[in-house]
Amino acid sequence: MELLKTIFEVFMNTYPGFLEAMLITLQITAVALILGTVFGLMFALMKISRSRILQTIANVYITIIRGTPLIVQIMFLYFGITTLVVLSGFWAGAIALGIHNGAYIAEIFRGAIQGIDKGQREASSSLGMTRAQSMRRIVFPQALKRSIPPLGNQFIITLKDSSLVYIISVPELFAMANREAAQNFKSLETYLVVGGYYLVLVMIFTYLLRWYENKLDVDK
Repeated sequence: MELLKTIFEVFMNTYPGFLEAMLITLQITAVALILGTVFGLMFALMKISRSRILQTIANVYITIIRGTPLIVQIMFLYFGITTLVVLSGFWAGAIALGIHNGAYIAEIFRGAIQGIDKGQREASSSLGMTRAQSMRRIVFPQALKRSIPPLGNQFIITLKDSSLVYIISVPELFAMANREAAQNFKSLETYLVVGGYYLVLVMIFTYLLRWYENKLDVDK
């Protein structure tokens, strides 16, 4: 009971700051998801293209990004970018998260696209469609529906991974928790509170994704 009381006190004393930090967390997650989806689709199309050069570029990108820790990528990109262009920690972190998630989203799109029956492509070709038209009108709409569940999981992972940008001084939820814990000397209670914020956000994301999946099923 004493622990619960202390957690409640920490929550009441810190919620204004945590709400501001939560907004930053949502903003950086949204930017990262947009960038990651763009990168993912682009490299997925490169990987399934007929060009060996494009395939090689996509494979190198995916291998490097998936084979190195995100926190290393954030530090490398942040200090690499700032030597060329002055960017805030927010934008450097968002770009790093976008590039990181792009590699995983690329594999999600690639798998979904290649999972579509080849007969549909052949049928569209017999109707006079080009390969690009077939992809845009026939293949990709179906692949997008198939990719929604794994994309949803990746989006949730992105939300949680956004906590790593605290290392480049972005004032998001985890950075706020570190600052509060250093001031109030109640580390356990403070980290339990910030864990609750992340849990609520993940539950909201999960609900929205399930709602959208159910909507797609109804529309079939």
